[in-house]
Amino acid sequence: MRWFDRLSQGLEKTRALIKRGFSSISSEDLEELEIALLSSDVGPKTTELLLEELKTKAKGSSRDGLSGLLKNSILELFPPSSDIIDRFSQGKWIILVIGVNGSGKTTTIGKLGKILKDRGKSVLFVAGDTFRAAAIEQLEIWGERAGIPVVKHREGADPGAVAFDGIKAAKSRDIDIVMIDTAGRLHTKYNLMEELKKIKRVVEREKENYEIYTLLVIDATMGQNAINQARMFNDALGIDGIAITKLDGTAKGGMVISIASELKIPVVLVGVGEGIDDMQSFDREEFVNALFWES
Repeated sequence: MRWFDRLSQGLEKTRALIKRGFSSISSEDLEELEIALLSSDVGPKTTELLLEELKTKAKGSSRDGLSGLLKNSILELFPPSSDIIDRFSQGKWIILVIGVNGSGKTTTIGKLGKILKDRGKSVLFVAGDTFRAAAIEQLEIWGERAGIPVVKHREGADPGAVAFDGIKAAKSRDIDIVMIDTAGRLHTKYNLMEELKKIKRVVEREKENYEIYTLLVIDATMGQNAINQARMFNDALGIDGIAITKLDGTAKGGMVISIASELKIPVVLVGVGEGIDDMQSFDREEFVNALFWES
C-alpha cells in the first residue's frame, strides 16, 4: 500500500466526522461543521479560528466551495513542511526523544533509527529510561531488529550518566546519530522535568560537533490531552519538533491541526502503524489532502 493510502486510511474516522459536518451546512449556518471539528479534537480555539475565517470568506459559497476554503485554511495553519529525515541524514545529531510513557517513544526511536541506518548513517541508541526495566528491554529489542547497538545501564541508574556514556561511546566510534530514550512518568511531573533538564544539560555540555534536536512524541489517540502534554514539555525543555504516533484509525486526528495552530511547533514525523516501516516525515499538504480525500 502506498504511503498516502496508509495515511488516508489512518485518518478515515476523522475524515468521516468532518465530511458529516458538511452534509447540511450553508455559509450562513456552520453549526454542524463546528460540532464535527470539535468531535475530531480540533479543539475549541482552533475551531473558532477556522469558523471565523470561513464566515469572513464564505458568503454565498456552495458546499464544495466551503470545503475548499476550510481545506486551505487548515493548510495555512501549518508551517511549510521540510523533510526531517533528509535533515537528519546530513551531519551528526543527538536526538533527545521525550514524551509520556505509552506515547510510542521507544517505537519511534526504533523506526527512525532503522530509516536513518538504511540511508547509510551510523546510529546508536541510548537507554535513558532507567525507571523501567521494560523500557530498556524494549529498546534492546528494537536495536536487535534494526541492527543498531544500544548503550544501557542497570534499572534505576542515573539517566544523565547513561546519556554521558552514550555520547562518549558515539564520539569514540564516530557515530552519526545518537538517539536518547527518556522516561515519561507524569505522576511525578516535577521530578521528571528536572531529570529531563539534567539530561539536556549533559547533552549540551558534551555535544561537541553534534547538533541537538529535542523530539516530542505524542499519541494521536490522546486528543486535546496531547496538546496539554506538548505545552508542558515545551515550557520545560523547548521542543524542536513533534512526532505523531498511532494515527491509524483514530477519530481524534484533528489534534494535529490544533498543535499547528496553538503551539506553533512543527509536526515532523507521523506514524500510522506498528511496523518498522510505518513512519515517515510529515508533509502538511499530504496530511490535509488525506483529510479531505474523496475515494
